[in-house]
Amino acid sequence: MESLEELGFVEPSPIQEKAIPFVLKSKKDLIALAQTGTGKTAAFALPILNQIKADGKSLQAIILCPTRELCLQISQDINKLAKHSKGVNVTPVYGGERIDIQIKALKRGTNIVVGTPGRVSDLIRRKFLRLQTIQWLVLDEADEMLDMGFKKDLDSILEETPKSRQTLLFSATISKSVSSIAKQYMKEAEEISVGTKNIGAENVSHEYYVTNTRDRFEALKRILDSLPGVYGILFCRTRRETQDIADKLKRANYDTEALHGDITQTMRTKIMDRFKRKHSGLLVATDVAARGIDINNLSHVINYNLPDQNEGYTHRSGRTGRVKQKGISISIITAGEVRIIRQLENIIGKGFEYKQIPNGKDVYLKQVEHFIEEIENTDTGDIDNDPSFSDLAKRLNKLNKDDLIKHLIANKFSHLTGEHKNDRDLNAKVRSFDNKQLNEDNVSLKINFGKNDRFDLKKLFALLNANKNLRGLELGRIDLMPEHSIFSVERKRANDVIKYLSGTNFKSKKIEITISNKIEKRSYSRNRRGRSGGGRSGGRRSGGRSSSRSGSGRSSGPRRSSSARPARKSSNFKRKKY
Repeated sequence: MESLEELGFVEPSPIQEKAIPFVLKSKKDLIALAQTGTGKTAAFALPILNQIKADGKSLQAIILCPTRELCLQISQDINKLAKHSKGVNVTPVYGGERIDIQIKALKRGTNIVVGTPGRVSDLIRRKFLRLQTIQWLVLDEADEMLDMGFKKDLDSILEETPKSRQTLLFSATISKSVSSIAKQYMKEAEEISVGTKNIGAENVSHEYYVTNTRDRFEALKRILDSLPGVYGILFCRTRRETQDIADKLKRANYDTEALHGDITQTMRTKIMDRFKRKHSGLLVATDVAARGIDINNLSHVINYNLPDQNEGYTHRSGRTGRVKQKGISISIITAGEVRIIRQLENIIGKGFEYKQIPNGKDVYLKQVEHFIEEIENTDTGDIDNDPSFSDLAKRLNKLNKDDLIKHLIANKFSHLTGEHKNDRDLNAKVRSFDNKQLNEDNVSLKINFGKNDRFDLKKLFALLNANKNLRGLELGRIDLMPEHSIFSVERKRANDVIKYLSGTNFKSKKIEITISNKIEKRSYSRNRRGRSGGGRSGGRRSGGRSSSRSGSGRSSGPRRSSSARPARKSSNFKRKKY
C-alpha cells in the first residue's frame, strides 16, 4: 500500500478491479481480455506480490511476454510495486543480452522471473531454470506472443510447469491460437473482459488519408507538418522501409529515431530512453520492434502502411489513448485500400474519419497557431529582474507591434512560405464507388435484435430514447432482418451509439452493436431544402418532434426490407445509384 501511494494510484482500472479480487480469492485459471495500456501489469502483479513468500530464493511465479522491452518494463513495474516488500527478488531474462549474467542471477535465487519465450526456453534446456515450484504462470500479451511465432516455445515451457499452478492469461484479443492454448493448458478458466472482445480502445479516434503510392512520403511530411508537437510511433512494414523512412525524415530535419530488429539491444535501450524523455518526437518502428513499448502519453500512432493482418491494427492503435488519455490513429492509404478501412471499422466497432491531406496554407496556419500558443503559455519567470532585459527591449522598441509580429513569423516560418507556396494536391482521385464511401455522412450499424425478437421500429426508437445521450439521434435507412437489424446513423454519432449501448441489456438480452460492412444497393441523400425553404430533415430523429415520432412505428424514410411494413417515402430523400 505504501508503494501504491508513492506511485500515485488512486483507484483501480476496470481490469484491475475485476482481476485482483479474483486472483486473491480463487485458485482457478483466468482469461482476462483487455486492451494494452489498461493497467494489466498491476492486475496480476499486485495479487501475486500480496501472496508470495518473500524469501529471495524459491521461484514462485513466471511471467512470459513477447518482447525485450515489455520484459524490462514489467520487471521495473513489479520492482516499483514491491519497493516496500522486503526480500522480493525479480529477475528479467530475455534475448539480446549476455546469458551468463542472467544465469548468475538465477543461481543467486529469485521469486519472480519475467522473460521472453525464446530465452526462457533456452534456460530450461540448459537446466538453469526449473519451473517445478511455481504457483503462478502469467501469459501477458498472449495474442502477440503467438503472432510472433512463439507457439513451440510456449508449449515446451508450459509442459515444464506443475499442474497445480494457477495460469493467468492476459490478451487484447481472443484469437483461435489463444483459444487453443487456453483449451490445452488451462483448467476451468474463468473469463473476464473489459469492453468488447476485439474492440478498439475507447479513447482512440481513427483517421485516414488517401494518396497515390508515389506520393506517400510527401503526404506523410505534410501530415506531420500539420501536427506540431506530435509525439508518437510511425509504423512501417519492414526493417528496410523503417530505416529508409527514418533516414529521409532526419534529412528533412524531423526529430525521429528508427527501431527494428537489426538494431542492437544496447542501441535500442538508448533510443527508447531518448524517446521516453521526448528528445525525439517520432519513433519509426516495425510491428515486432514496437510490441512491448509501454508509454502512456503518446498523442498519435501513424500507419505508413496498413499491417498485413487486419487484427494487427488493433495492436498498433492501442499504443495511444492509454490511461484515460485521448489518442489518434492515422492511416495513409491508397484508393484501393479504402475497402480495408471498411473491414477495420467492422473489426474494432468504430468509424474512421476521412481527412484531406493538408495543403501548404493549412500547414502554415497550423504551425503559426501552435507557435503563438507556445508563446502565450511560456513562463516568463524572473525575466523582469534580468538587467539585460531593458537593453534588449529598447532594441525591439524600434519596431511597432505589427512589424514585430511580422518579423517573428517570417523568421520562424520562412521555410514554409517558400517550400509550400506551390504545393500540389496530394489527395488521390478515387473511383466513384470509393468516392461515395469517402464522402458518405452516414454509417450503417448492426444490432443483434431482429424480427425473431419481435424487434420493430417502435422498439428501436424506445431503445435509443431510453439513453439520454442518444436522444435527438437522426436515423436513415432501417432494415429489419430475422436475426438482426441494420440502421443508418450520422457518421459522427456512430461511436456514441456503440459506446452507450454495447454491453447493456434490452428486454433481458445483451446488446451487441458493430459497424456493418453491408453495401446497400441504393442510398439516399439527406437535408435537401423543401420548396418552402423550411429545410426539413430527410432523416428520422429519435426523440423530439420529427417526421417519424418515437414509438409511433411509422417511418417517413425510404422503404425498408420487403417483409417490413411499407414506409411512406419522404420528398427529402433523393434516390441515387452507385
